[in-house]
Amino acid sequence: MKKRYAFLWRGLFYGIGAVSLAVGLTLNTKTQLGVGSVASIAYSGSLVWDMDYGRLTFAVYMVAILLQLLLKQENRNWKICLQLPFSAIFSALLTAFGRFIRFSPEAMWQRFALLLAAVGFTALGLLLMVDMKLVANPADALADTVGSLLGGDVGFGKNVIDIISVALSCGIGLVFAGEIVGIGIGTVVTMLLTGRLVSLFRRLLEQKIQTLAGIITTNKN
Repeated sequence: MKKRYAFLWRGLFYGIGAVSLAVGLTLNTKTQLGVGSVASIAYSGSLVWDMDYGRLTFAVYMVAILLQLLLKQENRNWKICLQLPFSAIFSALLTAFGRFIRFSPEAMWQRFALLLAAVGFTALGLLLMVDMKLVANPADALADTVGSLLGGDVGFGKNVIDIISVALSCGIGLVFAGEIVGIGIGTVVTMLLTGRLVSLFRRLLEQKIQTLAGIITTNKN
């Protein structure tokens, strides 16, 4: 019975994490200050090609999954394939929230306040999803793969993916719109603060939620 409840908690936390991440990414696009590095590829494309942000995010995730399959070779496993349905559901969430959340602040202080809220939702979503150890976000999984291949950790891999993503986003804007779009001060703030907030949420929540989810156990004397 305890294992059943633990699995329910695990699924609940993972679902909350996915929703929180989708809300954070959506709010980030409403700030008009620039979005996070990986999200900037789909966002800049949605602006210059007038396409749905959620659908382009799905396309970006498909590329990330394909790259994992190509790079891992003998280390491929079935968990990579599970990223496909996750990508479809998560992209649908982005589309739904993009249509539902329509406000766009004008004052700069409002934009920065919304940016901080966006980073907070994003960081919480990342923590909950990572800590539940279920299906990884394709972008994070690719960062882990790249980091391992280059002799580093997931953090180093994320730095590489961030640089490539920003470069691609700048290229999309310059080629198709004649200017850089989707990249700004918000991109820098997101890159700097997200990791710090994930660490903060980890200190506050990790042990409690992983205990409820049955991932770690506590010994009672």
